[in-house]
Amino acid sequence: MLRCVACGKEYSSKKSRQICRCGEPLEVEHIPGKIASGGTVWKRFRDFFPQEMKETDLRDLHTLSEGETPTIKVDELSEIYDVDLYLKNETVNPTWSFKDRGTVTSLIHASRLGAKTIGTVSTGNMASSVAAYGNRLGSKTVVLVPEDISDRKLEQIAAYDPLILKVAGDYGDLFYESLELSADDPEIYFSNSNSPYRIEGYKTLAFEIIEESSPDFVIIPTSSGGLFRGVMKGLIELKKSGILDKIPTPVSVQAAGCSPIVRAYQGGKKKIERWSEPGTEAGAIANPLPPGGNEVLRKLDEHDGLCTKVSDEEIMDAQNKIASEGIFCQPASAVGVAALKDLRENGSIEKGSEVITIITGSGLKNLRGKFDRQRVKHIDISELKEWYEEES
Repeated sequence: MLRCVACGKEYSSKKSRQICRCGEPLEVEHIPGKIASGGTVWKRFRDFFPQEMKETDLRDLHTLSEGETPTIKVDELSEIYDVDLYLKNETVNPTWSFKDRGTVTSLIHASRLGAKTIGTVSTGNMASSVAAYGNRLGSKTVVLVPEDISDRKLEQIAAYDPLILKVAGDYGDLFYESLELSADDPEIYFSNSNSPYRIEGYKTLAFEIIEESSPDFVIIPTSSGGLFRGVMKGLIELKKSGILDKIPTPVSVQAAGCSPIVRAYQGGKKKIERWSEPGTEAGAIANPLPPGGNEVLRKLDEHDGLCTKVSDEEIMDAQNKIASEGIFCQPASAVGVAALKDLRENGSIEKGSEVITIITGSGLKNLRGKFDRQRVKHIDISELKEWYEEES
């Protein structure tokens, strides 16, 4: 059963509907459960998934061994910000981002419905993920990408050989246009950012976070709102099951160049408004009209959450800081660390707090061809010993 997050209207899960008639996202009803011992996160938390997933049981046809990503304590950054900081490293998923968790669950639903074509609307990460898993299922795959997508991202998507359509026009509107296609033709299933069954995959992040740490704050880079919704749904289900005593304070972070959720939050509004001219290096979270934005606002209100934005300069500085800890992430992944300075200075996060932020995707998809050439030295092979002695 699917239920609207706003008005509560119920819908059958035997169709690919993702949006309620009122315009708000749908989600799978909350499923309290118990943790089993051993196996992958999908098996340990099997109780928490809808019946169609339990019946499918993630056979080899579907999975690429997504999830089970490391949670890493970063001592240098912890010292800088005077907190115990952990990074949840999603760059090690099969297509290098957290999207794989939601793709596998949404495509299980698609296969159960008998869809012959899998589609998605994406700025890059989700397109690669859906194309890869579509191949795994043997499905025809089509990805709709914005006209200004980088060649670097296109190269990775094209490796999986989907049909790629560059679409001119507003990226926020494209989301809704794609859903109209699947509503008219049940043979095509769009696995978009706020798909109810994609949210079911994202909640595994919450399960792993709670197994590996006891955070006071969970910082979530936020674009469409899907990742935020998934993490919160997982945390809420754990609490309802008596496994978690207290839900960590959620922190939603956006790039200043496209921050419609932050603007609504800071203005005390219940609904977001379209961001007219997105412009940020963190393109993966630059959604001008996030379909889950209103639900993010509700969840922030219900759980005394925090919401803030960071500049591109702060994002790029944080990306370098994260790289100094050994993780090369995309700019959008760095917003959590970028936000820590102000959150500590204004007292929103207290000294000594345990904080975890999600590193959503790899920086290899966002190479801009720029680096500090002064750090590259040229020597002849005969000079190698001399160089070493000088450096020593």
